[in-house]
Amino acid sequence: MMRNAAILGMLMALGACASGVGHGRNGGLATYDDLRVAKEACAAKGGHLKLQKNGDVQFLDDYACEKK
Repeated sequence: MMRNAAILGMLMALGACASGVGHGRNGGLATYDDLRVAKEACAAKGGHLKLQKNGDVQFLDDYACEKK
């Protein structure tokens, strides 16, 4: 039971460090406006928007808000 709780805690912490930015308004395509909104929202959380490893620049969900 404790092991499961520890694993769950680690997964939650990892998810907070690099969370996807969502799908935006254009079906998941990374438009200029959606990237600007995602970047501002990420900065408000104290992070910076970054393309994930092996991510595609065309898709908004391939970006992550990472803590500084």
